[in-house]
Amino acid sequence: MVCQECQQRPATLHFTKIVNGEKSEIHICDHCAKEKGELSMFSDGAGFSFNNLLAGLLNFEHQPFKKDSNAFTPTEVIQCDRCKLTFQQFAKVGRFGCSNCYKAFQHQLDPVLRRLHSGNTVHTGKIPKRIGGSIHVKKQIDLLRTELKELIVNEEFENAAKLRDRIRELETSLQAQKGEGH
Repeated sequence: MVCQECQQRPATLHFTKIVNGEKSEIHICDHCAKEKGELSMFSDGAGFSFNNLLAGLLNFEHQPFKKDSNAFTPTEVIQCDRCKLTFQQFAKVGRFGCSNCYKAFQHQLDPVLRRLHSGNTVHTGKIPKRIGGSIHVKKQIDLLRTELKELIVNEEFENAAKLRDRIRELETSLQAQKGEGH
């Protein structure tokens, strides 16, 4: 597929826009996307960039002051200790300055992640259905083994024996699943 902008290079970015049930697609190359700095499919007279999208998701308001009773007071500036990037700069640029920014802006990111990931803030990934059962059982066995070690360290041998038996049951069911070809 050829870029819809330059008609020369292969399209590597593919965007789909659905507005009021109407679907439109645009296919552009990396060069044209970088050159424009904006996505022309969204531009209906006003530019729309990925940074604007991020700022919208963050509900970031570009107001440096907020109203506090009868006086205006500066808002709290949240900043990364290591790279000194502020949350406002992050919302504008769309990139963190360092790995510590994830911790520094954690409280501001949680609501965003909840909106983007249907209420989840922790990535769990997807597991294919045909092998999902065995993977879940293996994870459960690993968790139980960790718990078993803790019980042994705490000398709770009766509970440890029950847990050991549960692990054996799960391992037996896992072997049965393998035998059935799952």
